[in-house]
Amino acid sequence: MREIFTGLPWWVKWVAVPVIALVVFGSLILTVLQVVVALLFKVLVFVALVGGLIYVVRKFMAGSSSRSDW
Repeated sequence: MREIFTGLPWWVKWVAVPVIALVVFGSLILTVLQVVVALLFKVLVFVALVGGLIYVVRKFMAGSSSRSDW
């Protein structure tokens, strides 16, 4: 592989080949990024909902225990 790129100008190695790779694999890269972002968003929503549930349950339990002391 190195022998192929040895005689080529720098712009072919550092500009043309990456651009061709992005054109060929661009949709695959975007699909993978979309899945990763969607997964991170779902994890964030899950963590927020579980945190809210824990907060509400602790608030309710603290309120009910003080009422039962009466």
